[in-house]
Amino acid sequence: MVKGACLAAVILAFATGSLAAAPAEQESAILAPLASRSLLLDVAVAGDRLVAVGERGHVLVSTDGGGAWRQIEVPTRSMLTAVHFHDGKLGWAVGHDALILRSDDGGESWRQVHHDPEDNSPLFDVFFLDGSHGFAIGAYGLFLESRDGGQSWNERPIAEGDAHLHHMARSASGKLYIAAERGVILRSDDAGETWKELPSPYKGSFFGSFPLAGESVLLFGLRGHAFVSDDAGATWREVTTGVDTMLTGACRSSDGRLVVVGLAGVVLVSADEGRSWWLQTQGDRLGISAVVPVPGGDVVLAGEFGVRRVSLTAPAARAR
Repeated sequence: MVKGACLAAVILAFATGSLAAAPAEQESAILAPLASRSLLLDVAVAGDRLVAVGERGHVLVSTDGGGAWRQIEVPTRSMLTAVHFHDGKLGWAVGHDALILRSDDGGESWRQVHHDPEDNSPLFDVFFLDGSHGFAIGAYGLFLESRDGGQSWNERPIAEGDAHLHHMARSASGKLYIAAERGVILRSDDAGETWKELPSPYKGSFFGSFPLAGESVLLFGLRGHAFVSDDAGATWREVTTGVDTMLTGACRSSDGRLVVVGLAGVVLVSADEGRSWWLQTQGDRLGISAVVPVPGGDVVLAGEFGVRRVSLTAPAARAR
């Protein structure tokens, strides 16, 4: 586990493969008064609440849209890198040593359902198609699949090479995308049964994707690079973001705006589906790892500073 490291160092280490995961500690995470200000790497919506995860096994829950946070006791002190909720109750978190936790009560309690310290590989994302069928992806091409709600997991290869698999997303048409390092982009048209590598517009690492309307998808990663495909990844066009920092996460606000976040406090807002962007840099310029929408058009950020709710200053999206 990397203690005290800034977000940039953590993500760059993941991207280059230089971060070796420490053995997962079986003790529960220490309940810390300042846990909401610790390094947090992901945040997810779970019904009417938010759940954030990060270093030292920290898991925090907010029931007021990100205003106040309460730390939850969790059976690990390993770094947690991603969290995903299928609905208001059922969710999973992943982290170092291929650690996977499951919650059945909206993040109030967690139990370990997978752990492989001998493999020494961190997981970077987790995504479920429904309450039973899901995936966890991570370093060196690690791909785990569950068909029983995460009670058990099977590992299988899905692509040539050992590129780190960073992020998974699903389009409205059901296509699955994986954004990976070294310009690798994977797509599945059959609920994850088979995967194919798409032509890539960039050889640097991708850290996320965000499906747009129809077969359009936004892809983003190193040095402020972002691309949009309108044909499910067959061709790509570059999007001018106006920044050169690593882009790490995206969401759509409750009033329809696209939001992309990154290192150096970067918050990019678009009211026209990514054709133009408004830069709203956070004053402390600390790295942002993830973003989720909350009612009223605000968003909640997770990153080097912990978690915070912010208002977007760019014009609201026009009704379409």
